[in-house]
Amino acid sequence: MLSEFPFIYLLNYQMINSPNLLFNHFNYVIMNLKITHYSYFFKLKGILDRKNLSIFYKEFNDIFDRENSLTINIEEVEWMDRYGVKAMTELHNEAISKNKKLSIIGMGCRDLYDHFKYQTTA
Repeated sequence: MLSEFPFIYLLNYQMINSPNLLFNHFNYVIMNLKITHYSYFFKLKGILDRKNLSIFYKEFNDIFDRENSLTINIEEVEWMDRYGVKAMTELHNEAISKNKKLSIIGMGCRDLYDHFKYQTTA
């Protein structure tokens, strides 16, 4: 069991004396993306980055085989790294290739809009 180790960890200048607490802290850091949905309307909240892409891919895997249109609200997305932008771009390209409708709404992540704006002007 993890709690049997008598080590003290220093995390963000705070002492943590339990590996369970350390695991819970890192679990929170990795799982900082929340995806909720009702029918074809999805809402993303938090950070979409390399660490939690598996959550994104699991939720949207083959989504266009089940849905004809999809709306994703990114209003509460705080930040996306280049891997998150790439994942959203792949979803967009899949919608185009399968002749499905994808709407991305909300002003939550400027990086994503800058990417699509650049792609449109190029």
